[in-house]
Amino acid sequence: MLIKNSVALVIIGLLLAQQSVALPTDRDQPIHISADSAQMNEQSGTTIYTGNVVMKQGSMEIHAARVELFRKDGDVSRIVATGKPANFRQQPTQDKPITDAFGNSMVYEIAKQTVTIKGQARVEQARDNFTGERIVYQMDKAVVNAYGGSGKVQMVIQPKGKQ
Repeated sequence: MLIKNSVALVIIGLLLAQQSVALPTDRDQPIHISADSAQMNEQSGTTIYTGNVVMKQGSMEIHAARVELFRKDGDVSRIVATGKPANFRQQPTQDKPITDAFGNSMVYEIAKQTVTIKGQARVEQARDNFTGERIVYQMDKAVVNAYGGSGKVQMVIQPKGKQ
């Protein structure tokens, strides 16, 4: 059973390696996933990792209590991470600073290259901070859209000379 689970995890890692977009060299890097447990359902195309989940590929990292991977036609189409908070980290390009996103839940839509963060959502780029109830981070454009929900959106944008 352990060997079967290990093979399944390697297959999922290879599928993710083909789908992730980050730094151009990130795509060529292996994906490393560690968790306290994993459950794969080949019929539904869903794999669930629970307990101290860490997923890394090049500059991209996801840290969460639970990560769900969804496959469509054999390719990973969506990743859902939850935690208190879950964390997504990536360097979009060599000339851009690392972006950190935090929230109670995150949905990474691979085809759209977006990460939607909900519940105490926060995105940090260099020393700039964006907080709100929901934040949508467009990875390919390094664009952040924040929405307040019942509260206000808060942004702290540093002068470029101070970074």
